[in-house]
Amino acid sequence: MARAARKAAAAALLSPPLSSSSPSSAALQPRAGRDLLGRKTGVASSGTPQERARSCDLPCWVGARGFHDAGRAFDRTSTRSLPAWTAIISGCARGGRHADGMRAFAEMLGDGGAPTPNAFVLAGVLRCCAGLGDVEPGRRVHGWMLRRGVRQDVVLCNAVLDMYAKCGHHGRARRAFGAMADKDAVSWNIVLSACLQGGDVLGAARLFDESPLRDTTSWNTIISGLVRNGCAAEALDRLRQMVRAGVVFNHYTYSMAFSLASMLSLLGLGRQLHGRVVMSALEDDAFVFCSLMDMYCKCGEMEAGLSIFDRWSWFTGDVKFAWSTMVAGYVQNGREEEALEFFRRMLREGVPAEQFILTSVTAACANAGMVEQGRQVHGFVEKLGHAFDAPLASAIVDMYSKCGSLEDACRMFDRVQAKNVALWTTMLCSYASYGQGRMALEIFNRMNAEKITPNEITLVAVLSACSHSGLVGEGDHYFKLMQEEYGIVPSTEHYNCMVDLYGRAGLLDKAKNFIEENNISHEAIVWKTLLSACRLHKHMEYARLASEKLGQQEQCDGGSYVLMSNMYATNNKWLDSLKLRISMWKRKVRKQPGQSWIHLKNAVHTFVAGDMSHPRSTEIYAYLEKLMERLKEMGYTSRIDLVPHDVEEEQRETALKFHSEKLAIAFGIISTPVGMPLRIFKNLRVCEDCHEAIKFISRAADREIVVRDLYRFHHFKSGSCSCEDFW
Repeated sequence: MARAARKAAAAALLSPPLSSSSPSSAALQPRAGRDLLGRKTGVASSGTPQERARSCDLPCWVGARGFHDAGRAFDRTSTRSLPAWTAIISGCARGGRHADGMRAFAEMLGDGGAPTPNAFVLAGVLRCCAGLGDVEPGRRVHGWMLRRGVRQDVVLCNAVLDMYAKCGHHGRARRAFGAMADKDAVSWNIVLSACLQGGDVLGAARLFDESPLRDTTSWNTIISGLVRNGCAAEALDRLRQMVRAGVVFNHYTYSMAFSLASMLSLLGLGRQLHGRVVMSALEDDAFVFCSLMDMYCKCGEMEAGLSIFDRWSWFTGDVKFAWSTMVAGYVQNGREEEALEFFRRMLREGVPAEQFILTSVTAACANAGMVEQGRQVHGFVEKLGHAFDAPLASAIVDMYSKCGSLEDACRMFDRVQAKNVALWTTMLCSYASYGQGRMALEIFNRMNAEKITPNEITLVAVLSACSHSGLVGEGDHYFKLMQEEYGIVPSTEHYNCMVDLYGRAGLLDKAKNFIEENNISHEAIVWKTLLSACRLHKHMEYARLASEKLGQQEQCDGGSYVLMSNMYATNNKWLDSLKLRISMWKRKVRKQPGQSWIHLKNAVHTFVAGDMSHPRSTEIYAYLEKLMERLKEMGYTSRIDLVPHDVEEEQRETALKFHSEKLAIAFGIISTPVGMPLRIFKNLRVCEDCHEAIKFISRAADREIVVRDLYRFHHFKSGSCSCEDFW
């Protein structure tokens, strides 16, 4: 009879919750041979407690001495009391041994002599369900509590709320919250966090405003939730309300506020918060100081960040995160060489190099084009035996790609077993930047075959690959596909890729109509893209339109002015060209000076057009003069139409001859062994004359030359370029 009663109670537990109730004295037992997770327990209804304990083989105490000692004492107990069961199950919940806690609960249910679970046991079980992220056993326990009329105090109700929230069932958490008779601050905070995790920002804001129990944790929850949901301005407004309400900041509040200040580039706010930290005696809190350091770095104040780092490390010793913050800060601010020097300092001081900081150092090598240093970092990772997780692998793939070594990037990509969307996207971007559109689309198809869902950045890379390779039909297809199949709403970047796709292909009417049909005329970037295409295809009418739109939006930068002025000059519209340059002068618009650089023997050699500052300038210019004469013999002709026509032809030819990329290439040829490939980097788009000249140079000097400009890679070999003159 007892066994039948246990089976009946177990059946009630495993069924969906009902509104009716059963006698509260019924024992809570699992279905024979199954625990709450649906696994076989092998628990019998006969035998001694010790035998039943051994048959369950509970491992929940192994690995922690406290649990192990408690487990041995528990096994020796002939009659297990309710406090003993509570201690074991609650201990598993607190110690993060959630599966073991569930198995202990299953053993309790299978023990015919065990007492009925009380609120403490049930709260521990619910915490285990929350830790496992498994809503089904938690839902059944909650249903049993309702059917049995278990008295649910606020602590037990909060455990139910927390279980539903952590299992992702935010709607059920809201309903359980609404049914609570008594609520404390913890209750409000749990359901507030659940709303924010579910993306219900408006609902969370209403709940927060209705709450009569707003403590520091409540404010932290709403502000951090708004930040995570992309509502930085609203989060800042709540932070100001928190200050006006006189709520005391804790270390988490300061860390979150510093992140908000860095996100919005509010250096003034960050400094005010810094002052409050000093006054609140939190100066020596490592969590707060790392956040403060990160804020200064992201706001571009690297010296302030370094000052905090030196002071804080003097008080509390070095912490890996602080070193990582500084290295990442230098990288974010374009100070890659200082990032590498700081990394060397870290190694000299004996700080272990973790994967996160190695990812930042790899990014520094990628941004500066330092392939040799990048190889050293890669070798360092191998030597340390670090696993190539997705972020580190993505950084190494990106580094090789940006340093002009696509083959090494492919090899690294193929080595990684567990590829996530970021790694696939990085490889796709690599092919796109090299103008290998077909290979990029093949990577995208492989990614789909692996059931990896693409994101917004992935589709930007796909459309960019189509644009750089003239794949108009494919670009149209994927632009529709991203909306219809993946549900991705096009952003400015996607729209601009399509304008670029049509513009490069000479479909200027289609590019203009696309801008108007998609209501993106207010986006300056699309008009700049159209203007660049007009320069390429010499379409004066649309160039004038794009220039007017940029002028109306006050978004005409130096490059756009010069581009339009050169178009006027090319078409012998001297007065228009002069007016444009006068307007540029009056508005104090300055064109970014072109620079090219090359890395040789751990040194960076930078050149600008007509520069004579390099120690070997005389030798460089002499070689370049001879080289250009050789190119003319091979059939090269200077594109003097690219130079303003108000100077003599000879002067125009000289101006083209000494462009920065030509100087960098000449230096590379005279400084490296015969046949060695050259890698040149440029901060602007390579001009048509230099592009044509480098094709001839690659044949005349018998060199492979890789040029990375602002937009893509050009791989010159035997007189041709990988872009096939489509850039």
